[in-house]
Amino acid sequence: MKKLVYGLLLIVGLLAITIICLEVFTSYSVSESINKEAPVKTYQEITINAPAQKVYQIMSDIDHWTDWYSDVEDPKLNGPFKKGSSFDWKSGGLTIHSTLHTVQPGHKIGWSGKAFGAFAIHNWSFTEHDGKTTVKVEESMEGWLVSLMNKTFQKGLENSLQIWLKNLKFKAEKK
Repeated sequence: MKKLVYGLLLIVGLLAITIICLEVFTSYSVSESINKEAPVKTYQEITINAPAQKVYQIMSDIDHWTDWYSDVEDPKLNGPFKKGSSFDWKSGGLTIHSTLHTVQPGHKIGWSGKAFGAFAIHNWSFTEHDGKTTVKVEESMEGWLVSLMNKTFQKGLENSLQIWLKNLKFKAEKK
């Protein structure tokens, strides 16, 4: 019985050391473009009956995302909304630390973020035509946990972004 317990403890210990090493020693390429080779990636778009500046303002108000998007918890911008600033938030059970890599007022917002076993690059663009705004969002996810559970992450990401876009549309089209 002792051998079985020691064997299980050894396996758990080795697994813990492996996960710690993956978290500490894995590096990711921070880029303004999504990683086209990532195991999880998606592209979504929606047309919103509101000016681009209004849609951009809603998206750039990170501290108030929870007012209109329930899949996000505790968003907190650490400083001004500008390139290089970071923000922390929770989504899908993961605590995420993100850094803005693109801020073009009224036109583009992009960030990259790291969470346990995952790294994502997330880009939004806002194009206005005749008072309506086409919002395009693309995201790539990679990391050891994402690779292990890529189908789950793919489905979750697609569903999450569809809900995000629908909620953004609803919020922006409110009078």
